[in-house]
Amino acid sequence: MKKAIRYLRFSQIGQSNGSIERQELYTDQWIKTNDIELIDTFIDRGKSAKTFDRPDFIKLQEFITKHYKNVDYLLVDQLDRFSRNAGEAMSMVKTLQGKYGIQVVSVTEGIIFDYETPGSFFRAGLQLLLAEEDNINRSIKIRGGLYTAKAKEGRFVHNSPPFGYKKEGERKERKLVVNEKDAKIVRFIYDTYLRDVPIYLIKDMAKKLGFNRTGNDAIQRVLSNAVYAGFLKVEPYKDHPGGLFPGIHEPIIDVHVWKMVQNKMKRPEKIRSIIDDEIPLRGVLKCHCGNVLTGAPSRGKSGKYFYYYKCKHSKHNNISAIKAHDQFLNICELMSISPAVVEKIRSGCDKSLKDELQKNKVLSELKKEELIETEKKLLLLEEKWIKSEIAKDTYDRWYANYKYSIENAKESIQRFSTNPSGAFKILQKNLDLLTDISSVYTKANTLEKREFVNLVFDSNLYYEDGIYRTPTMLHVFTCNQLKMKNKGLLIYEKKRDDFSIIPSSGVAENRTRVQTSN
Repeated sequence: MKKAIRYLRFSQIGQSNGSIERQELYTDQWIKTNDIELIDTFIDRGKSAKTFDRPDFIKLQEFITKHYKNVDYLLVDQLDRFSRNAGEAMSMVKTLQGKYGIQVVSVTEGIIFDYETPGSFFRAGLQLLLAEEDNINRSIKIRGGLYTAKAKEGRFVHNSPPFGYKKEGERKERKLVVNEKDAKIVRFIYDTYLRDVPIYLIKDMAKKLGFNRTGNDAIQRVLSNAVYAGFLKVEPYKDHPGGLFPGIHEPIIDVHVWKMVQNKMKRPEKIRSIIDDEIPLRGVLKCHCGNVLTGAPSRGKSGKYFYYYKCKHSKHNNISAIKAHDQFLNICELMSISPAVVEKIRSGCDKSLKDELQKNKVLSELKKEELIETEKKLLLLEEKWIKSEIAKDTYDRWYANYKYSIENAKESIQRFSTNPSGAFKILQKNLDLLTDISSVYTKANTLEKREFVNLVFDSNLYYEDGIYRTPTMLHVFTCNQLKMKNKGLLIYEKKRDDFSIIPSSGVAENRTRVQTSN
């Protein structure tokens, strides 16, 4: 009597234990009809058939490796339950028959697949290809449906709602609703993060308040989730773009706050930098060929070490650090601003502050009016929906647009209502430092000196033929640029716009002549 093992597989989504019972019934009938002895059964629950890397199938393989001499058939309900990858499936059928002498049987299709028989091989291949095609079509429909639901309808379609929300409604009417108790914790997490509280402390405090999400990056997941700002993250589909799309749910976090958190969470690119106080310009000063100059000590005939800046990609520059530093200090002295100019800047700051406050007041009032009008439109929209005067898709589309406009208006009002006088006070307090730039630079540590150079020259400070050169420089420090050039210290050649890309219309030509004449 021939012996067989059976492999039953069903998905946890859309199928119940009844599927297993049906499969068992089919295989029991086939075993009885063909007088086959069943020696074991393996059940695969809820794993994708795209690959054989499934726990229960691995157990099946281990069983076959040990007991293949006592097995003649491997029974499956139908071939797509075995695998939806035609290439891998044919290879597995070949291995089972060629290496272990076990043939795969599709019970419901009544087929014993024989790899060595052309007709059977063709039929098996056809069934597997049809199964894979069905899988591809299903995947396309699912991805298309998800894109429509999220990008066009603004619906949150995932099973578990984010912390701070709950789900209400059924099917297409189901949407996220704010759970105010948990939402307060979400707002607390965002607020404390922007106050520079360490993540581990935020996690401990949030847990005491009732935050129940686990994992090392639980707080980071909350901080990066666009759902809290009223958006949904959508993957691209075919020719349709991906990105963040407005959702129909109520946001917990203001859009402006969420954006500030995302900017803060961006990890700056790490640049390897060796700190040596003898050569503070290493890594910021560039050779005229474009490469950053390195620096190192060189031993002289007397045994004493002298520092040099060098271009390691060419022999363009080999500069004495002492000479380079003396030149730069002289440049700093000429960059210093006279007390009279500082006073003009101070009075200009006062005027700018008053103008800024007045301008922001006007803009804030305009945004408040816009906010009131939009909220009225949203209320009218809800009334029309309640009275069934508009379709659901129309309501969802305009609801998302109005909510987005409301959040933007609130963000603008908050920004325009912020008093910038604090920043101006700090500026006024430090303006006198501009009268002695050389002293400011000398007192700075190496990292501060590098930051100073990158700020003043926009990371564009070069060295060529014994003189510093730059195409970019803060305007406030350019008052003595001619003296710098005449003394052989710094040549400031401002970048010119490339007017060749301007269209040759009459207006563009006039603009070009005016700009170049200046």
